[in-house]
Amino acid sequence: MVEKAKIFVTDAGKVIMVISIVLWFPASYGPSKRMNEIESRYSAQLEQTTDTAQIQELEHGMASEKLANSYAGILGHAIEPVVRPLGFDWKIGIALISSFAAREVFVGTMAIIYSVDEDDDSNNAPLREKMAQATWKDGSPVYTFATGLSLMIFYAFAMQCMSTMAVVKRETKSWTYPLVQFVYMTLLAYVCSWAVYQIFA
Repeated sequence: MVEKAKIFVTDAGKVIMVISIVLWFPASYGPSKRMNEIESRYSAQLEQTTDTAQIQELEHGMASEKLANSYAGILGHAIEPVVRPLGFDWKIGIALISSFAAREVFVGTMAIIYSVDEDDDSNNAPLREKMAQATWKDGSPVYTFATGLSLMIFYAFAMQCMSTMAVVKRETKSWTYPLVQFVYMTLLAYVCSWAVYQIFA
């Protein structure tokens, strides 16, 4: 057990580190035109106030807009219509994509996204607290009981592990079986996750 645990930690740790590094760049940078426009707009507002609370609010708004307009944000918004029926926002969508390498990456991805999102003293707050404060545009919380169940069901059925697909390919000597597994398990996960969210939402 100890030996297997060590192998898992070292293998998963490498994947998580690589994905985290790769994800940091698109979550931190975006099209220069968009980023410059956001910085210019908020810089002008920041110069006009000395109120600490308002400054923090503006800095938070700038960080959030930068993330939403980053390369990762653009991708996340593009896939949000697909994952929204499951109760997932664009940030969860990014984490789902990155975790296709290994589902252990999900937590690390969420930590990176929410750390980039918050650009004030709340950076010291645990990830759980930051996620609890996440809301939709109408002010309703993103993370509800239904969303949690939906996410668990998705990961229970989805085949999100590239190493598993590689092993199946090696054993069957064909890409047919792993691809079929990947497609039908992802579809099964999507349908079951959707059903659970609709029932409990």
